[in-house]
Amino acid sequence: MAAVKSKTVFVCQSCSAEVLRWQGQCPQCGEWNTLQEQRSFKASMNQRSGLQASLAPTSPEVVILGDVNAVESPRQQTGIQELDRVLGGGIVPGAVVLLGGDPGIGKSTLLLQSLAALVVNPSKLVPVLYVTGEESAQQVALRARRLGMQALPIPLLAETRLETILTVIEARRPLVVVIDSIQTMYTETLSSAPGSVAQVRECAATLTRMAKAYGISVILVGHVTKDGTLAGPRVLEHIVDTVLYFEGDTHSSFRLVRAIKNRFGAVNELGVFSMGESGLREVNNPSALFVSRHPQPVAGSAVMATLEGTRTLLVEIQALTDEAQTGPARRLSVGLESSRLSLLLAVLNRHVGVATGHSDVFVNAVGGVKITEPAADLALVLAVYSSLTNRPLPPNLVVFGEVGLSGEVRPVQRGQERLREAAKLGFKQAIVPMLNLPSKKSGKNTVIDGIELVGVDRVEEACEWIKQQ
Repeated sequence: MAAVKSKTVFVCQSCSAEVLRWQGQCPQCGEWNTLQEQRSFKASMNQRSGLQASLAPTSPEVVILGDVNAVESPRQQTGIQELDRVLGGGIVPGAVVLLGGDPGIGKSTLLLQSLAALVVNPSKLVPVLYVTGEESAQQVALRARRLGMQALPIPLLAETRLETILTVIEARRPLVVVIDSIQTMYTETLSSAPGSVAQVRECAATLTRMAKAYGISVILVGHVTKDGTLAGPRVLEHIVDTVLYFEGDTHSSFRLVRAIKNRFGAVNELGVFSMGESGLREVNNPSALFVSRHPQPVAGSAVMATLEGTRTLLVEIQALTDEAQTGPARRLSVGLESSRLSLLLAVLNRHVGVATGHSDVFVNAVGGVKITEPAADLALVLAVYSSLTNRPLPPNLVVFGEVGLSGEVRPVQRGQERLREAAKLGFKQAIVPMLNLPSKKSGKNTVIDGIELVGVDRVEEACEWIKQQ
């Protein structure tokens, strides 16, 4: 095959000036560190062949939106229900998925188990390909042996050169390809090192064009930085169709897979797994995981109902208050927003008359789950109030509601679904916003699905109800 003629240039991100080699300062505008490597193709179609020729730019064709035959492609089930839930029901042909997470969290294990489920499906055998750039074939084989899948026919390619990977894909034509990881891939058309901004962007764009052209589902494994965000250019998240984050504490056996972008499904979906000696195991009832059943009532514990995509979870919110020994009072929040904690402590002081200025306040969402929705406000306030007054909440009580600065309790979305999940786990009482009560019922107290509902308009009403128990 004839060599593809291309030119590597460095383009200033400030003034768009082009130079032939990298330098610290742009000669056109004088800005520093603004030059980025880019590739400029000057090849014709007859200089390309096979898969690379099909990925070359073609003449655009304008179509009428109403004439486009929009047909939903059947999704390919991965064989792991929790992963299919996060993906929106399975992998869409031609979709590109980016999976990020901390080192050692279980990304490679999850994808290897997914490919194993695809190749052993008796009803439909799916051709797959696992491309490893970080580990050798022997290392992947050792992991497969630990997972008990060493005898499975999973095609494995240990390669980092993009051109070689495209050639193998053209020859085998798999339906699902795993690239582990995108930061180790490089193309010879760029002179920069693997993992650089230009290499990551160009390799991801080429694999995306390949996926769209041939209907191949591609799963990219991405590194994360020390602050938990995906490494590489931000455009990487815009190129792909779905972005998944693998969360969890390496010292705990529980893992969470969260979707933050999904062009083919709902965002903020959550998949829950448990890491064991034989790999990742699905957790079908995560609410039981995040709720602790204490043998005796304890102060500072409140159970709330939160939403994660289409799933309702019950999560225990724990609070601990203690008199500040030295220096200013401390505020520590794990799994909840720290700024929201300070705001709610001010509301508790102003409208309930409970001061926390001289007390250390620590709050925690049990199980390592991260809660960002304001429906956790009322549960957090009652947990802190319970700890300060040393009054345990009723053991079968669930709470949800948003608290405003003026002390009002605002309604939250999908309140009935939250209550149904609480009823499944045997909860008997619920403190909810007044506007979340059924419209056909009257009064502040009513019973639905075996749960006694206590409607409140203000945060002091909820605290007064707790005081009377």
